[in-house]
Amino acid sequence: MRLKPLPEPPADRDEDRDVFDALADAQSAVPLVPGSENDCCARLMRREGFESRDVARSWLTFLRALELAEETDSGFKRTDREPTPENVRESFRERVFGARETLDVLRAAEEPLTAESAFDRLRDTVPGWERERRRTWVEHWAARTSRLLDWLVVLDLAERVDGGYVAAEN
Repeated sequence: MRLKPLPEPPADRDEDRDVFDALADAQSAVPLVPGSENDCCARLMRREGFESRDVARSWLTFLRALELAEETDSGFKRTDREPTPENVRESFRERVFGARETLDVLRAAEEPLTAESAFDRLRDTVPGWERERRRTWVEHWAARTSRLLDWLVVLDLAERVDGGYVAAEN
């Protein structure tokens, strides 16, 4: 199953705290004992400082995509999967909607792609029901492509080069 919600990448990436530490912190905010979506979102807001329930819900779903949290019959709980670079990169590519396609577009390009040119090449992959769902689907999916590219960079699956993006060598 591939999941669509994609939050903004953590902005406070420095030498002491990388994206994998931020993911581990978010994972640890999800309870070990299953809790309701409301409880989990409240915990994420409180512990991670997310500004709204919508942002927390997006992170909860994103953690599910990365296999760092799961939904059970009793609610949501964290998994024991470690947020290692290998685990996160694999789950991101395979379980986040559009990640694999975006990497394929970068790999096929002969030069760095801007977010706009990457979206132009991905435009046909947007499902019909998404196009019908909102009038501003182009703006929504262009912004989503930009977030995908940002996540690919922070996960070291892509690099920023000459004002564009290229696939990394890993």
